[in-house]
Amino acid sequence: MMPRIKLAFAIAALALSGFAAHAQSDKTGVEKLYVLNCGEGTAGDISRWSPGVNEGKTMDFVDTCYLIKHAKGWFLWDTGIPDAVAAMPNGLAPADPKAVTWRRPKTLAAQLEQLGVKPDDIKAMAVSHTHPDHIGNVELFPQSVLYVQKAEYDWPGANNAPRFKPSHPAEPLNGDKDIFGDGSMTILSTPGHTPGHQSLLVKLPKTGAVVLSGDAVHFKDNWDHRRVPSMNVDKDQTAASMQKIADILAKEKAQLWINHDKAQRDSQKLAPEFYD
Repeated sequence: MMPRIKLAFAIAALALSGFAAHAQSDKTGVEKLYVLNCGEGTAGDISRWSPGVNEGKTMDFVDTCYLIKHAKGWFLWDTGIPDAVAAMPNGLAPADPKAVTWRRPKTLAAQLEQLGVKPDDIKAMAVSHTHPDHIGNVELFPQSVLYVQKAEYDWPGANNAPRFKPSHPAEPLNGDKDIFGDGSMTILSTPGHTPGHQSLLVKLPKTGAVVLSGDAVHFKDNWDHRRVPSMNVDKDQTAASMQKIADILAKEKAQLWINHDKAQRDSQKLAPEFYD
């Protein structure tokens, strides 16, 4: 296993060097951001996300991916529920009835095709964390360099299986990362939900700064009350990560876009419309 993982990192290094070479043009900055529908579902009991509150209440969830056009190339943030779920008439039911039953109204592949973007066009990507509703389509982009926190990459999956195919090119991170070196897109280390959870700060020319939450928080009411879901791996880290995000929102005068919050998502422009 280790030689294959080292090979993946070597491939990543070569791909990143090419990506960096491509990035040596005069252009800088984010040009546009597309909000993609990467799943819709219903949570069986939202007290799973807010212990002691909303016992027995259901809630509609969404799952969102973001396609970002930077001057240096295309970048994908999160990949959502597997596209295969689109063919399941009753959706994908969870093992835990309190969790979310997911449906896939539109495939990620179809949304990219509508935008004229081929999987090979996406040279770099990142996932907020390795829960199935965020990594469902990572292997649609087998050559895309994957930015992921080392703590997440090394976190054993079911039966100690790796979280990603060892052959997939990856750059393991240890903290924040200015992806293009121009301050326009910064991965933020926000552990707690999982060991290597991360969020993304994006600075758009007209819209301004936006923080894509991943699952640092799941819906606005939990953000407002700083509630920590029962399934999170570390409560103190979660609280610290929420504070880190709050500090960045204040400093950058940024908006917080919460991945699973349906009310917020329904107020946003969805692809093929975009934010610039």
